Parts: sequence; structure tokens; C-alpha cells
Amino acid sequence: MHGSSALRKALIIIPALVVALVVAGLAVGVAVVRRPLPDHGGTQTVEALGAAVEIYRDERGVPQIYADTDEDLMRAQGYVHAQDRFFEMDYRRHVTAGRLSELVGENEAALNADLVVRTLGWRRVAEQEWELLSDEARSLYEAYAEGVNSYIGSREASELGLEYTVLGTTTELRPVEPWEPVDSLAWLKAMAWDLRGNYAAELGRASALRTLGEVGRAEELYPSYPYDEHAPILPEQENGQGDSSPVAGEPPDPAAAEEAEIVEALGGAPAADALAAAEAALSAVPTMMGEGEAVGSNSFVVAGEHTASGSPLLANDPHLALEAPGLWYQVGLHCTERTEDCTFDVAGFSFSGMPGIVIGHNDQLSWGFTNLGADVTDFALERTYDDGTYLRDGARVPLDIRQETIEVDGADPVSIQVRSTENGPIVSDVLPQTSVAASVPVPDGSPPAGFSSYSVSLQWTALTPGRTGEAVFALNRAENADDVATAAELFEAPSQNIVFATVDGDIGYQAPGRIPVRNSVPDSPVPSDGSWPRPGWDSSYDWQGWVPAEQMPARLNPAEGFIVAANQAVTPSGGRPFLTSDWNAGYRSQRIRELIEYDIEQGEEIDVDRANEIMLDNRSPFGPAIIPALVSVPVENGFVNEAVDLLRVWSAEGFPTHTSSAGAVYFNAVWTNLLELTFADDLPTGQSADGGARWLLVVERLLEDQQNPWWDDRTTVNVVEGRDEILRQALVTARQELTNTMGKDPASWEWGKLHQYAPTHPVLGGDTLPAPVQWMFNPTPVEVPGGTSVVNATSFSTSAVDELGRPDFTVTTGPSMRMVVDMADLDASTWVTSTGTSGHPGSTHYTDQIDAWATGETFPWPFSREAVEESAAVELTLEAGE
Repeated sequence: MHGSSALRKALIIIPALVVALVVAGLAVGVAVVRRPLPDHGGTQTVEALGAAVEIYRDERGVPQIYADTDEDLMRAQGYVHAQDRFFEMDYRRHVTAGRLSELVGENEAALNADLVVRTLGWRRVAEQEWELLSDEARSLYEAYAEGVNSYIGSREASELGLEYTVLGTTTELRPVEPWEPVDSLAWLKAMAWDLRGNYAAELGRASALRTLGEVGRAEELYPSYPYDEHAPILPEQENGQGDSSPVAGEPPDPAAAEEAEIVEALGGAPAADALAAAEAALSAVPTMMGEGEAVGSNSFVVAGEHTASGSPLLANDPHLALEAPGLWYQVGLHCTERTEDCTFDVAGFSFSGMPGIVIGHNDQLSWGFTNLGADVTDFALERTYDDGTYLRDGARVPLDIRQETIEVDGADPVSIQVRSTENGPIVSDVLPQTSVAASVPVPDGSPPAGFSSYSVSLQWTALTPGRTGEAVFALNRAENADDVATAAELFEAPSQNIVFATVDGDIGYQAPGRIPVRNSVPDSPVPSDGSWPRPGWDSSYDWQGWVPAEQMPARLNPAEGFIVAANQAVTPSGGRPFLTSDWNAGYRSQRIRELIEYDIEQGEEIDVDRANEIMLDNRSPFGPAIIPALVSVPVENGFVNEAVDLLRVWSAEGFPTHTSSAGAVYFNAVWTNLLELTFADDLPTGQSADGGARWLLVVERLLEDQQNPWWDDRTTVNVVEGRDEILRQALVTARQELTNTMGKDPASWEWGKLHQYAPTHPVLGGDTLPAPVQWMFNPTPVEVPGGTSVVNATSFSTSAVDELGRPDFTVTTGPSMRMVVDMADLDASTWVTSTGTSGHPGSTHYTDQIDAWATGETFPWPFSREAVEESAAVELTLEAGE
């Protein structure tokens, strides 16, 4: 289950009768619902300002801010964020500080989240990072906090968010705390956590090994990247800006580990149990941006030689968790005049709670992000002892131990002891019910056990303090490739692909991030490349530092005239530096490349509309990979063959996933059953095939081997199933399921009836709440095209089920926004978000972009002051205090 979904379901802490009464009161007392709504027009006084600020909002409530200094721009941004999104900001800072229990009260899921975040120490690291920032960066964060506090300082909680009124029925609402600059920095840890690379694959391999007993079978579930079929971001190896000399971060040799040695090192009961404890603990952290392999993004940039305007075009649509309100807040930050004191002229997508623009453009450069997917986390098995020591290179050394106290609204505080080793915090400690007993046997060849047991620590680049907090400002001011590289050196976590374009006609790619250099360990019992947990008692597995910024992959103006970065491998096989062995399989990126290449070959000039069409492409990669095998299976049942015929029609249509597609319905139902029939009997408890790109690659390769052991259902005694029998069962079961849910006539089935976008509130979501609360905070579901690994990546999990136990195709992650920037005419650019600008359910701007987002429409993105004023629906003047 998604971490955020688990939290939502557990946070239903308000008695149904009380909530029903409260909401019934709200229904007749519209004033209570509207009380938190801000005034976006007129004149307001903000004491912290140095001079007056003008704010123009368009008909969707998007603010464009004009000020005379950088500090006043940030104060005004903090002010409008607080106007529209303060509860979201407050929720985020409670999560990132491990203080969620203070906000929502006594609740197991909230407490578990606090336990893990306190163990990892997100807030502690953010406080250390504050000291590393430049004076200028600190002044901007302080100015932002002043703006937030100028708005919230004179208002009680019920005037800042309707959520406080509802939560107040069962918790004692504490006074709203002033916003601190470190609250903003801590949000960077949540970003880095959700975008952390191969964390799940590393635990998954180890977990699968214990059940399967063979390293080879476990590795079959994590196939290597198909370099021959899906081009990397940089199809030809080139380090930095063209330096092809040897670099740090050579790939460690995973082949050095023999299967038996891995089993010996990781297959014993204490190791496997400790890893399971770690996995359970870490899954307690609520998802803030998204998780799993469906979290990715599309981005591409096309040189002016191939565009209608003659200047570069840049497109980006980050695939993240879809909640209400949506993740992004659109805003423009403009200096009335560019001076030494005022340096910003930028617009785009921000995070409420953070100053600056995360993705967008200024007057010289546009940029987009996709998740790089580099491996920045490693798990270490630790030999710990009851006397507070652990084993390190043959000696017992003291654990680093600290106490943490978690305040719980309405209940007693909870105190925990956080233990850390040289490798990082011990995460398997966090959930006591999953702790490993000291008496569990250990595998042969392990260090002397004594009264010890295995624990699991986590080493993560984001736990090393850095200066990512400055990177956003550097990007906001960047004008060329050198500026982007400078900003990338600061952008340490999360590690992201950056594509960019300039008004001067350049297009480029830059990989930022703090990437560990892993050691090659001779005669290693386990791979040292980060794909498996490592023995923490042996320092030869330690990281050897970071890949130098100048050796990170980069490219400027490639000969082919475009760059696609959609979470695929960055460099060719064996490329340097070593980033990870667990890439997204690259189906989306290859499809985007094919569409752009086709337009270029046909002499079609790409414009803003065409760029949007590419992002909305809904051709499924699953169809051409799986359907030939499905339709070749004899099915002696006319009732089932009616549905199988849909697959043949769907194939002839080109495998579309539009909302009216009957073929998409049947195929996805078949795919869900195929995964269940093939893998459920073999996977360890708690693991399931979610149907993403990795599983498509796995099944593609299995289809070539009709008698592979994966096809056999181990639950059927004295029967050995082969490929065709499993495919047949999937076809039959899917037909039966859809008949029960959508009717007997397959031609009447429609993908959009099952595949819907249903954003939910992070605290007041969940289908167990009374209907009035759901209606108030959770927008009405809408039908959407697309699917998992489709370019229009409205992803779902094939392992999800609804309340009746049926497959649930509800969208969980997808394009959280879409933007296209035309460097020839910035006012011709377009954008849209998945919900709206406001976080207040009583505002029209809470949901006023949903329908456009769902149907693939976008809105004008004015940038010049003339265009901004022309599009303005309301104007607010913030006056400085006397």
C-alpha cells in the first residue's frame, strides 16, 4: 500500500457522528467554510516590507508579484503562500520535523511516521544546513518567513484553514507557531526521501532471496536496462562538457559475488528479519511527493532548427503523487527594475513553504526536472550488542545514541532512543513490534554473535548537510549552461536530471546531485555496487567520497538537435560515472524520442501545441510487448473470445489508452491477472507485482521461455503450468471480472470508467470518512486517459484492490503539472496543474484546473508585465508598515 494511503486511512481519527454534525453545520453556515478564504484584492499592510509590492492574479488565482528588492519578493511570496496554502505548509513542517502527532493527535500511523523521521533526523540535518548557506541565501529564507508570519501572525487557526476547524473537534489545537526559515529547508528532505532511487529494489532483492532461495531468480525480478532497445539520455558517452578521461565512480563489479556467498551473507534468519523490520519501518513515512517506480517525469528540449518559432522549446511534466491540493503552486517573481538589490525575473512552479521557483523560466533560460534515479541510499547489516556497541573492522565500538521525545496531542509523550553507526541511523529499531530477537541463529561465516543480533542502518546522501537550499536561487538567476552547472553543483539532494534552453538558442542537459563513489571490494561475498545490502562491519564497503561535479554527465547542443530525459539510463552501458544499476526501463523515453524523430524526419516543425501533444501521447507499450502472445493462445470459449477480439482491434488501433477504449480496459484487466497468476505464489509476503515498467520488462523476457519456473503455480498440487495455461487463465478471469463490473457486452466497456483521477486530501481523505467531509475536501473523480509507463503516465498499481477486493485502476501518480516554454516568445508558453492554486476547499481555485488537466488542455502563461496586467482579474497592493 502507498505510504500516504496508509497514513490517510489511519488518520481517520474524528468520530463519524461528530464530523457529520460539524460538516452539517458548515453546510448551513457558509461563513465558517469561507472564513479562511483570503482577500486577493485591495490594499493590505505588511509591516515587514521595505516598500510597496503589487500582486496581479489571473482568473485562476495565479499571482504575479512585483517588488523593488529580492527580499520583498520573497516576503510577498511567503505572504501569498500563507494566504492560499498555510495548512498544507503546516502539515508539511510537522511531517518533516517528526511532529505529526502534535497536529493530528493519538494515532498509530502518525506516530510511526514521527518515529522514522526522528530516527533519520530530517530537521536536525536541516538545522545544520542553515549554517552552511551563504549570508545572501539566509536573508532570502528569512524574508520569506517574515512574509509568512506577516499573514498568519494576526489570525487564529480557523482563519488559516478549514482543516483546523475539523481537527479541532477531537484535538486540542495549539497556537499556530511562527514560520521559521529551517521549516523551509526541512521540506527538501521530504523531496529527497521520495525521490531517493533504488531503495525499494535493494530491500526487495534481499527479501526475495529468502523466499526464492536463488540469487538468479531474485535478480530476474530486477532485469538490467535494455540499452539496445531504449536509448539513454546521452546516447554517446561523454563526461562533463566533453572530457572523456577516466572519472571517479567506476562501476563496481557485481559479478564478483558468487550466488552461494550472497545466500550465506544475506540469507540467514536474522539478516532477513532485520531487513523486513527496516522495510516496515521506512514504509511508515508518509509520501509527500510520490513513491515507487511510477514516480518519474517526462522532459524534453528541442533546438530551434526543429521548431516553428526558430528558438528552443522545453517541455516538462513531473510524475508525482496526486493529492488535493496539488503539489505545485504557480507564481511569478518579478523585479520592477533589475538592480543589485533586485535580481529576479522568473515564473513557474513553486512549493508552498519554500521561497523561489523550482521549475520554470526567467527572461533568459528555462529548465525542467526529472528524477535522475541515482542510487543514493545503501543499507548496511550491523552487528550490534546489548552493551551499546557494534562491530566495526573486528572491534566493538560505541554506538552513537541520542534521545528523542515525541509530543502527542491529547496523550502522553513518546520517548525513543535513536542509535547510529558510522554508516547511518539504525532504522530497524523504529518499530519495536518488528524487532529481531537476539537469539535468532546467524548464518555461517558471520562475525561472532555473542548476545547480539542483526540491525539495519541506512546511509543516505541527504543526511550529509549540504547547500541544496541555495540551488533554487541559483537556477532562478541562471542565464546559460555555465550558470546551470554552477547551480547543479549546489543541488545535492534530491538528484535530478536538468534539461534547459536559452533565448540565445542553446539546449542542454546537466546531471546534478551528490553521488557516492562505491569501492570495488575484491573477493566480496556481496556486490558492492549498492544493489544489495552490505556488511556494515567491514569498512572496505564504505563510500569513498562523492563524484566530482565536473565529472557528472552533461551535454550542450547535441548534434541530433533534441534531448529527452524521462528517467531512463543517463549514459550507455558501462558509462561513467557509475550512478546506479536500477534504471527505469525507458518505455516512455523511447516513445518520446520516436515521436520527435518522426517529426524531424517528416520536416514537421514542432511548436507549443505539438509539444503538448507529445506529453499527452497515450500509446501503451504493454500492448505490442504482450498481446502477440495473448492472442496466440487457443481459447475454446466463445464468451471469452468476444473479449479477446478486443485485443486484436486494440492492436490494429495502435494500443491507445483514451477514456473510451474498450481494448485498454480488457488488456489492463488481463495484465493484472497475469501478474497475480505468475508471481503471487512465489513472492515473499508483503511484496507484489505493481505492474510498472520493471514488470513489463520481466514479463517480456519470460514470454520467450514457455516452461520457465515462474509460470508454474506452486499452489496447484501435481500440476506444472506453462506459459500458455497462465495466459489463458488471465484471459478468462479478466473476462469474468469485467462482465461483473461493466456488463456482458465488451464493446460497451470504457477505460475511463475504471481509470480515474481521484485526488484526496493528505489528512482528511479516505473513503471511511462521512460523505460530507469527503465531498468538502476531496474533489470529484474524473476520467483520464493514459496509464502506467505511457507517456501520459497516469499510473496505477496492479496490486491495488477496492473495498470489494476487485482490481482498482484509480490513478495514484501522474503528471502533477504540464508546461511548455517557447524561448522565442515567453508569453506563448503554457501551463496547467492537477488541481488549482488554492488549498482552501471553499475556493473556486481549489479545483479549477482539474478538468483542463484531465483532458489535456493548458492555460496561457503570461510573463511580460504587459501580458500579466492584461490577464489580471484582481490586483492586490501590499503596503509597507510605517
